[in-house]
Amino acid sequence: MNHSLPAEGIDSDLFSFAYQAYDELAEGQRWSTWSSVDAVLGHGPQPWPDWVITEDGAIDTELGILKTGKEADVFLLERAVPGDPDRCCVMAAKRYRSTDHRLFHRDAGYLEGRRVRNSRDARAVAKGTSHGRAVAAGEWAAYEFGALKSLWSAGLPVPYPVQLDGTEILMEFIGSGVQAAPRLAQTRPDRDALEAYFQQIREAMTTMARQGLAHGDLSAYNVLADGERIVIIDLPQVVDVVANPTGVDFLHRDCRNVCSWFGSRGLEVDPDELLAELLAQAW
Repeated sequence: MNHSLPAEGIDSDLFSFAYQAYDELAEGQRWSTWSSVDAVLGHGPQPWPDWVITEDGAIDTELGILKTGKEADVFLLERAVPGDPDRCCVMAAKRYRSTDHRLFHRDAGYLEGRRVRNSRDARAVAKGTSHGRAVAAGEWAAYEFGALKSLWSAGLPVPYPVQLDGTEILMEFIGSGVQAAPRLAQTRPDRDALEAYFQQIREAMTTMARQGLAHGDLSAYNVLADGERIVIIDLPQVVDVVANPTGVDFLHRDCRNVCSWFGSRGLEVDPDELLAELLAQAW
């Protein structure tokens, strides 16, 4: 199994804890929420990977926190069927904050071209009420989950989105055991690896551009180096390059961020040339 961000306090003693039989749930555990979410909107793309646990009797066990952020926190979670060691997987649980915390400091720019479905909710979001902040958190979670589903189905290297439950997204954990894969920014690849990583990112950006999309916040900090492959993460702000008036600006910034990092490692790449390549695919 595999996910996103570097671990900040995973208790490995809890790993596989959910294999045991239970008379009652322990602290940090819950029954699997798989069956309680919307069967169409709340589940990942089919066919579901073999590692996805769909049994009603499965138990979710919190293993620790992977990362804290301004908009959401990411936890490590094990879902397992008690008594069956073959039915167990580790996932990343991304939980958006719903009250008393700002979401994205550039919300207005990212939200161009998007609409909140319910007019009452839209007014609450615009006014910044407690209800509005809760709605906004749910909208961001739903948008990221939808982006992950669409991009994963298109073959992009993103974590498989398992399920959406309110403001919580469960997704594929990128790493080995309970050790998360490093961000690209934390790596020091040799020349061959550097070229291979850039080619993978360029191909991913091209695939997104063909769908008229840009990551919107792409950098070496939002890309994981999982061995020889890269995995792109943190996708709540995916931008429609055509519908968003500043979509091209977001795409250009992605190009600059990516090319700047690779350039600092000795790989000469031109952000304007990359932008031109991507725009040719977007229209």
